[in-house]
Amino acid sequence: MIYSMTAFARSETKQEWGTAVWEIRSVNQRFLENYFRLPEQFRSLEPMLRERFRKKLQRGKIECALRFSASDAATGKLTLNEELAKQVMQAADWVQSHGQSTGVNPLDVLRWPGVIAAEETSMDTITQEVMAAFDTALAQFIEARAAEGNTLKTLLEQRLDAIETEVKTVAAKMPEIMQWQRDRVQTRFEEAQVELDAGRFEQEMIMLAQKVDVAEELDRLNSHVSETRNILNKGGACGRRLDFMMQEFNRESNTLGSKSISTEITQSAVELKVLIEQMREQIQNIE
Repeated sequence: MIYSMTAFARSETKQEWGTAVWEIRSVNQRFLENYFRLPEQFRSLEPMLRERFRKKLQRGKIECALRFSASDAATGKLTLNEELAKQVMQAADWVQSHGQSTGVNPLDVLRWPGVIAAEETSMDTITQEVMAAFDTALAQFIEARAAEGNTLKTLLEQRLDAIETEVKTVAAKMPEIMQWQRDRVQTRFEEAQVELDAGRFEQEMIMLAQKVDVAEELDRLNSHVSETRNILNKGGACGRRLDFMMQEFNRESNTLGSKSISTEITQSAVELKVLIEQMREQIQNIE
């Protein structure tokens, strides 16, 4: 399976404690980079999230955000710590008995840390359900990357088919082009009234044929097409390998163009470079 580095997923869960919404998006990146936007009470989840991304992904710039809204049901009845409240009042009485007017207000006592508290839903329970929603979002995210990757694979295969067609076209034209070049050289000698013995003329033609022979380049292009297909069929994190293959394609197409002695071959070399560049741009999005 081929995976794209460009994808988006969203997962929302609603429970008695409130609502949690995960959003994961990514773009192409040379390595794996994670960025998180988490509410303060869920900051501790970041190492766990990083590990899950690391196990599932190889490359890409990942942005992961959590929006959390607590419901009224998440807060239960108020509870009073009577013992702590008595201690606060006794301390206030002691200060007042030593000539210091405290003027303690009952509401001030209730505001003392720990005197009064609201029963809350267990954070362990909330965290488990929030992480379950994250796993759902991550699965959807990977599916989106796979779907986009499948589309990219189809586009690349179409370009590979077009390259094979151009290679066959060049190979089919080469005998005709070589004969045209032979006749052209012979005509120039005749126009210049230069007489060459048959052996010398054949030597010159052999040297010219060797100079403009593109059979090796065509064979390598066909080999690169086969190797690229193998990489696509193998799947996985193959973006870097495919990018390397584009360099190899470019090298052969450049050589083909430099050896061209006809407009037909030049046009084919240009078309090859266009196809290779189209593939290279798509490959930048493959994991």
